[in-house]
Amino acid sequence: MRALALAVLLTAASAWAQPYYPDATWQRKSAAEVGLDAPRLKEAVDFAVAAESKNPRDLTLNHYQTFGREPHGNPIGPIKDRGDPTGVIVRRGYIVAEWGEPLRVDMTHSVTKSFLSSVAGVAYDRGLIRGIDDLVRDYVPPIVVDGETELLNLFDTPHNRQITWNHLLRQTSDWGGTLWDKPDWADRPSDKPQEWLARKRNPPGTSYKYNDVRVNVFALALLNVWRRPLPQVLKETLMDPIGASGTWRWYGYDNSWVVLDGTLVQSVSGGGHWGGGMVINAYDMARFGVLTLRRGKWKERQLVSEQWVQWALTPTPVQPSYGFMNWDNNRDRKLVPIAPPSAFAHLGNGTNMIYVDPEHDLVAVVRWIERDALDGFVKRLVAAVKQ
Repeated sequence: MRALALAVLLTAASAWAQPYYPDATWQRKSAAEVGLDAPRLKEAVDFAVAAESKNPRDLTLNHYQTFGREPHGNPIGPIKDRGDPTGVIVRRGYIVAEWGEPLRVDMTHSVTKSFLSSVAGVAYDRGLIRGIDDLVRDYVPPIVVDGETELLNLFDTPHNRQITWNHLLRQTSDWGGTLWDKPDWADRPSDKPQEWLARKRNPPGTSYKYNDVRVNVFALALLNVWRRPLPQVLKETLMDPIGASGTWRWYGYDNSWVVLDGTLVQSVSGGGHWGGGMVINAYDMARFGVLTLRRGKWKERQLVSEQWVQWALTPTPVQPSYGFMNWDNNRDRKLVPIAPPSAFAHLGNGTNMIYVDPEHDLVAVVRWIERDALDGFVKRLVAAVKQ
């Protein structure tokens, strides 16, 4: 009898040693089948549903109550009303829980940045970006913007000429200028208006500021590296290989059209600050979470190099909980205090979160939850792990 029990355990261990990746049909397992406690798992789901964001579901109204109150805060990209609190929990690659409207395509706000930085990772892996500490100015010529007679030169000032890809990826560039009619100072401006235009720039790499104008500069620079619309690149290099649906979309702004090789191309945004960004369903977000859990590998293919994932999760010296946009790490236990230090998340406003926990082989997509409830959700989720 003891030998039989040992054989069963060894067979189970062997099965988990071969990671499962979903095909078009994503397999589901019960909590018990993947070593989770069902009642505690239900507690986590119930907690997420009860902690729905208090912000309006009308995201246009929500915009004017938040970012729309900033200088130059008018939306210039599409905004889509959101649905119910939604989520998907994945253990060992299998779906074990889902709630709300996981098939609904909703804005995912700054989770978009994780897709954007991953497209940069593929560019690095293919040699289009030779080194992350290269100066961006060497890759981006003056740009023709549709309807404008003056060339846009993103990196022509003494300060901007010092900026590297690494600075942009870590939001430490302090890039200065205006893009798509949004000055850099107008995003989360300081309470000292006299400094908005006159302050001295911090040397690149020495200060951190979460700034969507600079993220959009990064997206435009990356478009000039790929010389193709970034949604096409994302689809071909990442989303199709991981089996994502055909329902996601990635938008830019009404005025973010440039002439590239004689063709008009829209430069996409890195979030929904002024509208735009990724609209996507929770299952596709979960697939991306599994890809990052497995350090860029999907089945037999390394879609993003392990080197890039390692860099993405390396703390930024002046903001240790931030890696590459938007790979938020938990090494200092500030992101989600209850979670292991190895955990990380792709976070966006709303709150939208892809929680990735390598220690427990967990991925959880949670949408439209209060930001301060994330730790309570993860606490209940981790408590459900039995083995």
